[in-house]
Amino acid sequence: MDRLIGLIQEKGNPTVVGLDPRPELLPPQLIDQARKETRESLTSAGFLDDTWSNDQVQAIWAHHLAQAYLKFNLAILDGVADLVPAVKPQIAMYEALGPSGIKAYTSTCKAAADRGLYVIGDVKRGDIGSTASAYAAHLSGMPLALRETEQGGETKPGYGTGTTQGLGFPWYEDAITINPYLGNDGVDPFSKAADEADGDIFVLVRTSNPSSSQIQELRVRHDRGEDRMLFEQVGDLVEEWGASLRGDHGYSRLGAVVGATHPEAGATLRKAMPHTFFLVPGYGAQGGAADDVVPMFDARGSGAIVNSSRGIIAAWKKDPSFTPAMSLPAALHLVSRAAKTAAQTMRDDLNRALKESR
Repeated sequence: MDRLIGLIQEKGNPTVVGLDPRPELLPPQLIDQARKETRESLTSAGFLDDTWSNDQVQAIWAHHLAQAYLKFNLAILDGVADLVPAVKPQIAMYEALGPSGIKAYTSTCKAAADRGLYVIGDVKRGDIGSTASAYAAHLSGMPLALRETEQGGETKPGYGTGTTQGLGFPWYEDAITINPYLGNDGVDPFSKAADEADGDIFVLVRTSNPSSSQIQELRVRHDRGEDRMLFEQVGDLVEEWGASLRGDHGYSRLGAVVGATHPEAGATLRKAMPHTFFLVPGYGAQGGAADDVVPMFDARGSGAIVNSSRGIIAAWKKDPSFTPAMSLPAALHLVSRAAKTAAQTMRDDLNRALKESR
């Protein structure tokens, strides 16, 4: 977590922007352009109106819609790159568009990395054995090197090419989110990949969704005999699993996802997990406020980064200067400007709350 903590300190801003595009969050000018370009592509390819339902047509539409997502993300990045230390693209939004969406996801991650931002791939993977190792390639890179290496006098393929700070082909991520509910068998391959690639992982511990209590607040019997909630048990395991992976700032490569909508749980976990860095979703649109996330930070005002998605990337929708008649460049400029203003407001609110808590 050292690189992330350094960027937070450099920018004085414990904020991560969730790059989670959906059609309804994009200016209509972008959607109109994607439809126009799709029609032009179909016309040039010789498609007729009565064939517009076939898979090839849908693939062309997916390509242009994915390009609209990417243009939207680039406008957001132009607005916030100098303000925030990190971004967190949610891969599900891109997977909904198929292969073209995945290309937009990787292009988004690379664009953020090229701007010096820390990239958290919100992929929520969870599996065991070779499957987990394959998922962990999000951090470790390609599973087979192009060049063969000399080993013991023999020429053998080089496996695990690795990346620099997670910023490598094909994913360009510094960290990913994972699900721990298969136990350490489902965490160890990710921990190994993160350590080798100088990356990080964030483990789901106490999520921000309302129904999380159905599972995460179940009472379980601890090995010392007392009952406790399941999320507390998972938190203890994450702290234990990361004990050998602590960096210069005292925090492990294994972070925890702890929702802003559960401030009391966050305070409990902060005490129990002094070496675990928190990724805090649920701020803004999901109901979490600056004062709610203060307990997730340590006494130095470090130890956590707070995510906002819609509150920043959809800020343009609340700007009174927007009109459907404005040009596409003007709409994208508004997206960028509104995102910057929203990110500044969030930064100032968080820093105020942290300062007042000391």
